[in-house]
Amino acid sequence: MKADLHLHTTESDGRLHREELFKLAKSRNIDYIAITDHDVCHHVDDNRQLAAQYGVHYIPGIELSTLYEGKSVHVLGYFRSDGYQSDVMERFYVETKARRERRARMFIDKLAHYYNLHIRYEDIVSVSHGIIARPHIAKAIRMRYPQYSHNEVFDLFIGEHTKAYVPSAEIQLPEGIALLREHDAVVVLAHPTLLKSHIHDAVLEHDFDGIEAIYGLNRAHDTERYCALAKARGWLVTAGSDFHGIENDTKHKELGDITLEGRALEAFLQAVRFTQ
Repeated sequence: MKADLHLHTTESDGRLHREELFKLAKSRNIDYIAITDHDVCHHVDDNRQLAAQYGVHYIPGIELSTLYEGKSVHVLGYFRSDGYQSDVMERFYVETKARRERRARMFIDKLAHYYNLHIRYEDIVSVSHGIIARPHIAKAIRMRYPQYSHNEVFDLFIGEHTKAYVPSAEIQLPEGIALLREHDAVVVLAHPTLLKSHIHDAVLEHDFDGIEAIYGLNRAHDTERYCALAKARGWLVTAGSDFHGIENDTKHKELGDITLEGRALEAFLQAVRFTQ
């Protein structure tokens, strides 16, 4: 049995619609998937119907964008009950969508000011279907400036290290952990290997239930290191491809490239109280 526990759809910055994602998971013999769109968890009932239709087990999730010392920290939440649809969470989704729309306009201004790149808000909206995220901004840039690849746009213009970068979150890491836990989610630190070095160790001191120890961009010995840390702290180990399905995107893997299996998967399913 194999699980890919970090996947994105058109609800945030993935390329595939939800049904296409289930089809792809089935074709790649993935038994369990978690849809973890950025800052939103919708269509859970529809996804459960798709899961039954395609014979792929589904776990509702979210990838929450938080800040620690002003730097981005992503936290995966896997819902054990219907906490994802509480009034508090629904307000959070609406407020986050509005904040990301304001962020896109700030990106537009900064791209013009620092890099003489001129894109329109309407172009960003035209390629997004829900939450606006940086891949939508990247696509709008490439529509106007096709000489740049997807990776080059991130590396040169909209990455966290660039002058045009605007954080996607206002919620602080401890608040984000508390929000997920209050709504009956298993709380997992996403891709720790991507944390900025000066906050890495401090972030790992927070109260997570698990860690995404198996990740496609791990460097040498990262997986071994994070699995050992999880064992020492009694944390769950998770794994995910962080699939977005974007052409020429080497920063994320293909669905099913990174999976969780064996005892680690059994422990995770028990923690999320998964029932078929």
